[in-house]
Amino acid sequence: MSTPDQPAATLPYSLLSTEQIRDLEAFALSQGLARGELMARAGEALYVAARRLRPDSSGPWWIICGSGNNGGDGYVLARLARAAGVTVRLFACAPPRQGSDAEQACQRWLQSGGDVELEWPAADHAPDLVVDALLGIGQCSAPRPAVAAWIDAINQLAAPVLAVDIPSGLLADSGAAPGAVVRASATLSLLALTPGLFTGRGPDVCGAVWHHPLASLPVSPDVLLAQRLDYAAICNLLPRRPRTAHKGTCGRVLIIGGAPGMSGAVRLAGEGALRAGAGLVRVLTHPQHASLLNIGCPELMVSSSDQAPTAPDWPSIRVLGPGLGQTSWSESLWQMQLTVPGVLLLDADALSWLARQPQHRDNWVLTPHPGEAARLLGCSVAEVEADRLASVRALQRRYGGVVVLKGAGSLICDGQQLWLCTEGNPGMASGGMGDLLSGIIAALYAQGLPLATACCVGVCIHGEAADLAACAGERGLLASDLLPLIRRLVNPQDTMNHVSIPD
Repeated sequence: MSTPDQPAATLPYSLLSTEQIRDLEAFALSQGLARGELMARAGEALYVAARRLRPDSSGPWWIICGSGNNGGDGYVLARLARAAGVTVRLFACAPPRQGSDAEQACQRWLQSGGDVELEWPAADHAPDLVVDALLGIGQCSAPRPAVAAWIDAINQLAAPVLAVDIPSGLLADSGAAPGAVVRASATLSLLALTPGLFTGRGPDVCGAVWHHPLASLPVSPDVLLAQRLDYAAICNLLPRRPRTAHKGTCGRVLIIGGAPGMSGAVRLAGEGALRAGAGLVRVLTHPQHASLLNIGCPELMVSSSDQAPTAPDWPSIRVLGPGLGQTSWSESLWQMQLTVPGVLLLDADALSWLARQPQHRDNWVLTPHPGEAARLLGCSVAEVEADRLASVRALQRRYGGVVVLKGAGSLICDGQQLWLCTEGNPGMASGGMGDLLSGIIAALYAQGLPLATACCVGVCIHGEAADLAACAGERGLLASDLLPLIRRLVNPQDTMNHVSIPD
């Protein structure tokens, strides 16, 4: 048996829809793979995964089966575990579908001396491991009440839970959980990965994500639903600088915003751009604090918004929005910047102005969080989060350019491709993180990366820096904690072997 035990960095980068996985399964059968062979291999892979969670356990293992192929995988696992000396109790919320591979797997389990229990047991003997084989990737709505009751019962157990393919109740294509959902300790994804494992509710309920391909099957990059991103995938896009580089060749970034009381936002965006390698960074901000903003960071150039504006051809890219506010001063800057040619990144309050005055452009970047995305789409945050992939596509269609939908499993869409970043952690839920990301993306574009590539690389560096900083704890993580780590991560030749938190 091959092992499903992989660090996240070695997981496949291809993310497929449930329909594409069915097509892949059909292709495997058309190439001569015996009917039921994939299920047999799935059961073997699940046994290895179960042993990873409970290396020395002799049971009892509770395996909870549904009526579909996920249940069939559970029957195979039960038979293998019992043959290896593990005490197994198998529960079925419904019988397997007649004539299916799952029905054959059930018959083999019964013929081996196994039993199928149809009711949830009294909590007199706690299990050592629970295997969730209730619902598979084909689930597209909230679980029925009877199945939801089984899910709720699983979640009340203290034992670790191994989910087959995806936690029951989680939608594979979107990461939404419209009803009850299993909270797994680990999830073994079989055949191919789906986006729902990594965005929406997925990161909350999947636990550790492992993968087993079951068979060597071709996956064309032309048919992917999305491409998974992490730091290992993008670091080769940041080559060493030529020895002849100077500040004029490394890009110029203009950050616009910082209403009274919100100067920290443009300061963080500016410092993020500097640490990500921009040659020159200028901040255009409110006169009230323009003379004070670069105290402690003399590398930032600062101009007051009532001075002569920067020449429109000076910046490689403009970032509009950090701390911009919603005042008449804010609106005047918003209106002025819309008339200036060149590439523009909109964040924070600039996105609120865009929601009021919608327009479509090809040469800009929008970086909304779910609340801002809801305003831009004229819907609720719940609707955005119910299908984040559909939401980012809708934003790109409506407004153009490249859209970065932030959140758990940040998404990047340029209208042609969709990327999903698996870096980051809940410690990033603090003020200033988005401002920092805007500065990073702008700096990478200013240094010559294409717009969509700069977004992908920037989101990964931002998330990886946060993951490294969170080694000291997620709660209390500050945006400024990421600054020294950003510098290390944009120099991958020096950090590939070892990245540590600075003293």
